[in-house]
Amino acid sequence: MNSINNQQQETNHEDLIAQDAVEKIKEMVARAQTCFFCTCVTTQGSTQARPMAVQEVDDEGNLWFLSADDSHKNEQLAHDPAVTLFFQGSKHSDFLQLNGHATVFRDNAKIKELWEPVIRTWFTGGVDDPRITIIKVTPSDGYYWDTKHGNAVAGLKILIGSLLGKTMDDSIEGRLSV
Repeated sequence: MNSINNQQQETNHEDLIAQDAVEKIKEMVARAQTCFFCTCVTTQGSTQARPMAVQEVDDEGNLWFLSADDSHKNEQLAHDPAVTLFFQGSKHSDFLQLNGHATVFRDNAKIKELWEPVIRTWFTGGVDDPRITIIKVTPSDGYYWDTKHGNAVAGLKILIGSLLGKTMDDSIEGRLSV
């Protein structure tokens, strides 16, 4: 079969492990900033999804969120800590899917570190609102779809490829193992 991947003139697949995977996660999450945070992954097949803003990605690749202790997601995580996160950084690239394990806890110092004034919309008591909890997601694996040289170069290659009748896609994709 002559698939699109076989028509590529350059490599478009690269699996990343350990620190390379962490760097790709940090890069792509910085562009997307928000994700669909899916709970009930092992019990219901990831049917519970909601948008969430990532407050931080640390040097180990852990993703940090703030959440209300009385939220459905916190209740669901107490029963099933497996999560799947879906990111989209732009219309044509920066797609990321991560599987991981969520831990919910309280740490006032970390809450202050992650706090941004806009969060007061959900926590009207401010940074000291007693409902604030931290969710730390430790990713285990995932998959990414990106461009090698950014959207401008990718768009130009697609345009030239369409004019020449050749596949000149600047995409790169692969598995992530943290």
